[in-house]
Amino acid sequence: MDDCIFCQIAQGTADSWKVYETDSAYAFLDIHPVNEYHTLVIPKNHYVNIFDVPEHELVQVISALKHVVDLYHDRLGIGNVQIVNSSGAQAQQDVFHLHFHIIPRYKGDQQDIRWSTYPEMRARFDQLLARLL
Repeated sequence: MDDCIFCQIAQGTADSWKVYETDSAYAFLDIHPVNEYHTLVIPKNHYVNIFDVPEHELVQVISALKHVVDLYHDRLGIGNVQIVNSSGAQAQQDVFHLHFHIIPRYKGDQQDIRWSTYPEMRARFDQLLARLL
């Protein structure tokens, strides 16, 4: 897509700081980093989110993600990361090209992600699972 910044980055028509590249995936430093080495991993083909990507392409993206995580662990000693994907506007997706964040985490970095939990939902688990059958 011509107007998608991540497509432009994957095609080499927009600037990026490449970390790793395969035939199917591209990893680069996030221009709005949370921490050092905050990296985005994207498929080279345009898919809006996790619901759109074919499984075989997702496998390639996750393989590239694993390569980058291992690279950071082996070369930099990074032993704590968060892997984040937001798919859909209500899930806080802001660039509508599938992407995964690799965010190195450090003690005291004050970038905690916190969720509100609802233990009372456990009473409905059987009903929730029944809808999947």
